[in-house]
Amino acid sequence: MFGIPGQQALSMTPKAVAQISKLMAAKGHQGLRIGLKKGGCAGMEYTMEYVDTIDPNDEVVEQDGARILIAPMAQMFLFGTEIDYQTALLEQGFVFNNPNVEDACGCGESIKFKDLEELTADRDAQGS
Repeated sequence: MFGIPGQQALSMTPKAVAQISKLMAAKGHQGLRIGLKKGGCAGMEYTMEYVDTIDPNDEVVEQDGARILIAPMAQMFLFGTEIDYQTALLEQGFVFNNPNVEDACGCGESIKFKDLEELTADRDAQGS
């Protein structure tokens, strides 16, 4: 795990907690796994999938009945992220407020992260 002892890897707004909890209860899933894959204009995209079995290598974040599982390869890139759920006139969905993102494409579908040294320095500064 890439995190800081005693501090959760990410947080969820009340709207995100409500939506995740609602979807978990409706479908009987164990949680929502968040990961990353290569793709898009900026290089990386978030992935989300409901899971029925918790992988022992996943970082588990629970908040008020909502459970997020962070895939092992995504943990260092998601540390400090706040997940929100927003509803607008034409769209609705999860929004990632991620301090580790350096750049995003114009459509907002893909992201570019800070380099590894900068991510490590940011994490170490938060832990002191």
